[in-house]
Amino acid sequence: MASSMQQAAKFDDLREDRGTRVSIADTPILLVRQGDQVHAFSADCPHAGAPLEQGAICNGRIVCPWHKGTFAVADGSLIEPPPLAGLKRYPVVIENGNVLVSPDAQTGPAHTPAPDTRTMAVIGAGAAGAAACATLREAGFNGRLVLIGPEHGLPYDRTALSKFVLAGDMPPEKIPPLLPDDFLSTQRIERLEANVDKLDAVTKQIDLSNKTTLNYDAALICTGGIPKPMDVPGSNLPGVFLLRSRDDAETILASLEGAKKALIVGASFIGLEVASSLRKRGMDVIVAAPGKVPLGSQFGDELGRMFQRLHEKNGVVFRMQSKVAAFLGDGIVSEAELDSGEKLPVDVVIIGTGVRPATDFLHGVELADDGGIPVDSSMQVAGLAPDLYAAGDIAQFPLPRSNKPLRIEHWRVAQQHARVAALNMAGGNEHYTGVPYFWTYHFEKRIEYLGHASEHDEVVIDGDLDAQAFIAYLMKDNQVAAAVACDREAPAARLAEAMRSPLTLAQARSAAAD
Repeated sequence: MASSMQQAAKFDDLREDRGTRVSIADTPILLVRQGDQVHAFSADCPHAGAPLEQGAICNGRIVCPWHKGTFAVADGSLIEPPPLAGLKRYPVVIENGNVLVSPDAQTGPAHTPAPDTRTMAVIGAGAAGAAACATLREAGFNGRLVLIGPEHGLPYDRTALSKFVLAGDMPPEKIPPLLPDDFLSTQRIERLEANVDKLDAVTKQIDLSNKTTLNYDAALICTGGIPKPMDVPGSNLPGVFLLRSRDDAETILASLEGAKKALIVGASFIGLEVASSLRKRGMDVIVAAPGKVPLGSQFGDELGRMFQRLHEKNGVVFRMQSKVAAFLGDGIVSEAELDSGEKLPVDVVIIGTGVRPATDFLHGVELADDGGIPVDSSMQVAGLAPDLYAAGDIAQFPLPRSNKPLRIEHWRVAQQHARVAALNMAGGNEHYTGVPYFWTYHFEKRIEYLGHASEHDEVVIDGDLDAQAFIAYLMKDNQVAAAVACDREAPAARLAEAMRSPLTLAQARSAAAD
């Protein structure tokens, strides 16, 4: 090993608040200083390849700049998704103030899991399901593991549908899978491509649409949401679409051949991402929504108007404070009539008016009023279901630093939930303490949302909204409830960690400062 060690850096040149990228024998390596020690890890995030030196190091964590996944500074192990594996680790020695690193990654000790006769079921083969399966095996569960969901193949990155697929930047078949191609086989995971007709939480029995019955010892429900169709005349006409799956995207793409005019119903994040994507294809795009400004209920009017100006600058037309009264057409949609009486010519309509929890199959569980599943901070389902867990869009959970349980329909939150649930299913004692995070993409602008503000009483903006270079703090009772950021990835990474504790505006600004 000694002969392979190579000069990488001077110890005194390394900072403790961020990593340093070096190349050893053409291997990109991240050096992380911790006191008088230096650790060396693979330099790119295993989730999407983000350069980790552009993120942050705080609270003993390496924070990815792009999607805010975290790894332990001590050993590179995974702490929070979206990555589903830790970082490779490389040998390091310090001699005479020089940091020497080997390009040969260390291998961990071999583990022989104990025999296990239990069966664990993961219901929902999306982001949360992938995270749960990876975590259960990582945590040492060696029994039967069954991943259930109706879509074909491996779980995939659903966020690409509205951001990249409809724009033509990524073919549906090229959407990145969330797990390695051989993961199911190497990790002995059974993949059942079926719907769940019934789950009885009392008898611990699952009835599947393929007439199979499965008995479980512990189960995680992470079935996500079902898009809400519109209940107006003509909503079932061909050319009116919902977007949730890769199959939906393929159907929409086929309908875009020769289409020139698109209507997006709803100014949600998904709706606006689709608007951005279709404008990139050169289509005429109108967004119709009942609110005063896009995303106003989430971010307030000032930030909402920023989103609207960005879209209008790129050719999107808005009909705010408008509802669709009917869709018209002879065999295929050709017009949308608004409640004002205005008729809009359309070739394709995409509805983005939200989702409802996919929980209709549950028996023996008391659901929340909106169909969600109440859970505690361990993600365990309330009531008489001690071995049943829920994660993601369907989970009504106690958000840290909030005074009420709520559901959050964010992709990364689903993975955070699933990791906590899976660790507990494997015998741990974990609790959700995370900071919700998601990112949205509009006309090449990447906008991040940290925390969650059910309501706020002030918005403080540092930077330039119209240049899309800012951090906006959503304040409630003189504390930062959430933050919205654009072109501020490293400060947002530091904030993502700092917001694990209550923050005043001054404290948040200090955390974001370089």
